[in-house]
Amino acid sequence: MYAVIEQGGKQYKVAQGDSLNIELTEVAADATSIELDKVLFVSDGTKVQMGTPYLDGAKVIASFKTTAEDAVVKGKKLYPMHFRRRKDSQKRIGHRQKYIQITIDKIEA
Repeated sequence: MYAVIEQGGKQYKVAQGDSLNIELTEVAADATSIELDKVLFVSDGTKVQMGTPYLDGAKVIASFKTTAEDAVVKGKKLYPMHFRRRKDSQKRIGHRQKYIQITIDKIEA
């Protein structure tokens, strides 16, 4: 069984037992699980359910390693560059996105 969920403006194809990094969201610091209710698509191999845009009553339950505070990981450092063709008009800035590392426990449809 797998599902397609939407989280943080991105879509992820997930199955039970998968680990993935989603964008940082507001979660209680001592929470051990999260419910993702923006489910777009669910398939169990024979039956397919599609939402318009989301499925009613469908949700994906995911857990953190230990707590939500410990599950925060940092992504790759990016260096966007602003450049104009004038003398000394370059600007280099750094950005590093934070993610939450989750493991999919259950898909309910």
